[in-house]
Amino acid sequence: MPQDSYFNHKIETLPRDQIEDNKSRLLRQTIDYVYQNSHFYKDRFRQMGIRPENVRSIKDLQSKGFFSTKEDLRQTYPFGLLAVPLHQVAEMHATSGTTGTPTLALHTEGDLDNWGEICARSLVMSGLTKNDVFQITPSLGMFSGGFGFYHGARRVGATVVPSSAGFSKRQIQFMMDFGTTMLSAIVSYAFRLAEIAQEMGIDLRKQTKVRKGVFGSETWSREMKKRLANTWDMEPFDIYGFTEMYGPGMGNDCRVHDGLHIWEDHFFVEIVDPKTGEEIGPEEEGELVITTLSKEAMPLIRYRTHDISSLLDSPSCDCKRTHRRYEEIRARSDDMLKVSGVSFWPSQLETVLLKENEIGSEYRIKISRTNSIDKMTIEVESREKIFDDAKKDLLTRNLSKALRDVLLFSPEVILVEPNSLPRVEAGKAQRVIDDRKKA
Repeated sequence: MPQDSYFNHKIETLPRDQIEDNKSRLLRQTIDYVYQNSHFYKDRFRQMGIRPENVRSIKDLQSKGFFSTKEDLRQTYPFGLLAVPLHQVAEMHATSGTTGTPTLALHTEGDLDNWGEICARSLVMSGLTKNDVFQITPSLGMFSGGFGFYHGARRVGATVVPSSAGFSKRQIQFMMDFGTTMLSAIVSYAFRLAEIAQEMGIDLRKQTKVRKGVFGSETWSREMKKRLANTWDMEPFDIYGFTEMYGPGMGNDCRVHDGLHIWEDHFFVEIVDPKTGEEIGPEEEGELVITTLSKEAMPLIRYRTHDISSLLDSPSCDCKRTHRRYEEIRARSDDMLKVSGVSFWPSQLETVLLKENEIGSEYRIKISRTNSIDKMTIEVESREKIFDDAKKDLLTRNLSKALRDVLLFSPEVILVEPNSLPRVEAGKAQRVIDDRKKA
């Protein structure tokens, strides 16, 4: 791969021994930094008998069972985790807070510089160049997604179209007018744009120049990725990040599409058992735990992400980048469903549904309980309107049988017409409606 296919060739291809040495050094510096500058971490360390001079490696924190959690961020909202004076905060972002107190992300100028760097690396890994017209559809507001792409693309030197969220017909028109070549979006919104283009009589594959895309914010199966590629005639890339750290750009898959590289000069990543908190080995599935190694305003130590993944055992990659890879996010531990005694993730059902060519990309899982008995209904859109009742019945039976192999029980499958399920113009798609919580 030519050197200009990297944003920061030297750092992205560092020998593994240098990466490991840097991680150890930066971890010790970070522990010293938060002890000196963060009242939250200083108090927590004292409570748990942790002295910075005794932390020589991550194992010293593991042995104490030390973690940071989203609940810590909510309890200290808004500025309880701040490690610099407030006047040094240059930018702040927050989650939507739909389930309670929002979680806040605070950035100094140095943090924004680092965010731009790592997002630029990730975007170049996805094929972005200074010759691209890059359309940013995630919100450019308190949600961090749009700004991450903006900071990164500006560093790369691409032409930026900051169209933000919603106004889907206008998004398509911008693509046509400006010659957009690369798209960033929430996964479900990319499919929504394809539907709108079809309503407008526009063939995205032939009438636009969009052939590259970078997508995140929602878990998505490999089947969904294949559908997205076929729908747009593009190469889709998976970008990782969340508001509490920076936002998009923490990790990204490369042209090999075998796991996501995480930037280890900025993040120390572990995989732990979601139940016990114990570290588990490579290729074993568990919860991502991340420590920031460069954040100034709001560092996080061993932060539990709830994202389910596994570290790949091999440190090498055909793209020549040397930073560790982890599997694409399979699910979130707090999104696991339990129905009729069976535990599963919605992404497992998505994998089954999208293997059927007659099925569209939209589905909805509805769960209810009557007289202590769980019932699950899955509404799925057909790709095209089906007039033959016998064909409908056969398709729903086949889907129910395939789902039973995963769930060990047969959910009710309802085939609905194309474009009949609710759509979200901004934000994440709501795939699950669990009415048991209301009962």
